[in-house]
Amino acid sequence: MSETSSEALALLPLDEANPTPLYLQLQQSIEEAVRRGALKADAALPGERDLAKQLGISRVTVRKAITGLVQKGVLVQRWGSGTFIAPHMRLEQPLSRLSSFTDDMAARGLKSSAVMLSQSRGPASTDELMALGLSPGDLVSRVNRLRLANGIPMAIENAVVPSRVLPDPSLVRQSLYAVLHEKGFMPTRALQRLHAVLLTEEQASLLGVAPQSPALYIERRSFTATGEVVEFTSSYYRGDAYDFVAELTISQPERMHDDNV
Repeated sequence: MSETSSEALALLPLDEANPTPLYLQLQQSIEEAVRRGALKADAALPGERDLAKQLGISRVTVRKAITGLVQKGVLVQRWGSGTFIAPHMRLEQPLSRLSSFTDDMAARGLKSSAVMLSQSRGPASTDELMALGLSPGDLVSRVNRLRLANGIPMAIENAVVPSRVLPDPSLVRQSLYAVLHEKGFMPTRALQRLHAVLLTEEQASLLGVAPQSPALYIERRSFTATGEVVEFTSSYYRGDAYDFVAELTISQPERMHDDNV
């Protein structure tokens, strides 16, 4: 590998005489460049063929290095776009607090935004009827959005709200909870179910990651203070950007009494 190529990529030279395998050297070189800021978040790497040519190594070696860094979360592969330095953003999301995505990001000093994927109004499906406690024939408003923090895709949210609560889904532009608050249906508590999933090709494309990337799927039913269900939301959160945190306590065992022993 020439020194010019190394400098152009802001990487340290690889040494074939070094007992460390070349793919590990390349991984270490990329990680070091990221640590010192020479490679910025969301910067694109050259394609495997170009990178192998510039570094004077095989494409197999490059592919092995990239695969390892993707698994470690240093790089992300975006379907149809290439390989990029992963966003330097990892968020802790408490599971014990009910708040909107907009409020969560604002509390972290991040700018939230949304890309509207679809809005519709129609009869509730069987699952929606059960989740929202509705009767057959009742109408619901659906709002499907891509949620972003500082311009980085973070989650796909699919919200379903009874039409009597939200008669016009186009009212939701940024925060659903802000609209619910204005209409007097602000949730005060929620029940959530979550499990790990692998993203489909379409979901991964929206979130800017490789297909089959891990994600956390969360279903949430939100209730008003009177116990009325006003929201049923299913969301896909990027596994490389979110840590969900729950505070646990242990109940103290009853003190043993040995008076009668």
